[in-house]
Amino acid sequence: MSVWSPPIKTALLLTASGDAFYGYGIGATGHTVGEVCFNTAMTGYQEILTDPSYAAQIVTFTFPHIGNVGTNDEDSETSNIKNPRAAHGLITREAITDPANYRNTAHLDDWLKTNGLIGISGIDTRAITAHIRENGMFNAVVAHAPDGKFDLDALQNELNSFAGLEGADLAGAVSSADDYDWQEGRWVWDNGFANGSDGPHVVALDYGVKKNILRCLVEAGCRVSVLPADSKADDVLAARPDGIFLSNGPGDPAATGDYAVGEIEKIVSSGKPVFGICLGHQMLARALGANTVKMKQGHHGANHPVKDLTTGKVEITSMNHGFTVDRDSLPDTVEETHISLFDGTNCGIALKGKPVFSVQYHPEASPGPQDSHYLFDRFVSAMRGDS
Repeated sequence: MSVWSPPIKTALLLTASGDAFYGYGIGATGHTVGEVCFNTAMTGYQEILTDPSYAAQIVTFTFPHIGNVGTNDEDSETSNIKNPRAAHGLITREAITDPANYRNTAHLDDWLKTNGLIGISGIDTRAITAHIRENGMFNAVVAHAPDGKFDLDALQNELNSFAGLEGADLAGAVSSADDYDWQEGRWVWDNGFANGSDGPHVVALDYGVKKNILRCLVEAGCRVSVLPADSKADDVLAARPDGIFLSNGPGDPAATGDYAVGEIEKIVSSGKPVFGICLGHQMLARALGANTVKMKQGHHGANHPVKDLTTGKVEITSMNHGFTVDRDSLPDTVEETHISLFDGTNCGIALKGKPVFSVQYHPEASPGPQDSHYLFDRFVSAMRGDS
């Protein structure tokens, strides 16, 4: 008579404080180091894992069933998913769900292996989430070994050498190294992606830009050129743009700001319309004289209510950030335009009297589903000089 034995636990979550939690490996084998955050979205896991803003982070999914729509070649937010241009790993409560969606082309587990992403399942994600809410985000290692054997001392030593996100310039690592033009619009049901536009010319500074942001700019009528994160203001303005877009991205805005903020100041002084999202919002705020600070738990999810103070309307937004603009440091020349209704933190600013504005959240992610798309139209109107 055979005797049942439990499956071998093939994965490990090792925290900076030395706590070890064992589970079941998913995706690629090996180990990865990063800051652990949690994301409350119920779907969109492929977009989350491929968002360059998650570089150096390990994503804990609070929704238990991850994998149910599979993966495909169209929903990734970056072309180069492997580190450092995407999330470093993932944590789930349940084993990966089998896909049941007509757009699926690969099981999530196979997709993770192909793209070198390491994960662990069978972990109490509620406990991790509660810990982060009470104590803040923490650094950890996720390791996956089919034999279930781990060198804890070596992993702990590598984890101890990880400096974390505060003070880290990660935008330079995820930015494109070359200039390129973007012509793809938003995805149209069953017809793929729309064609480009010949409208106002936008130069987008790539601090880790998501593809769907570029698509939304095209959809709004823009002709888009993308330049690397370390581009000089003179090079940006030499492209004769009608407006400049400051993209999302990972890391500490103060660190990236060491080389980017001065160039943003020159761009703002040119009088051209400027629109920023996420890291671009934070660095624009610094260029205008404000400060940014590290958050305790950050905002990561697709259900964040934001109030537009200029209209009184509430938007349901997608967010992904661990730093925030310190509203008390905003100078008199800057108006606060949006706030989070979860914790009151700043979510938008505008430079008084000039077509320069930014938001902390992701209007392209469509959780509302399209509550915030007006921001792209507002940018186009500013470039066209509409009143």
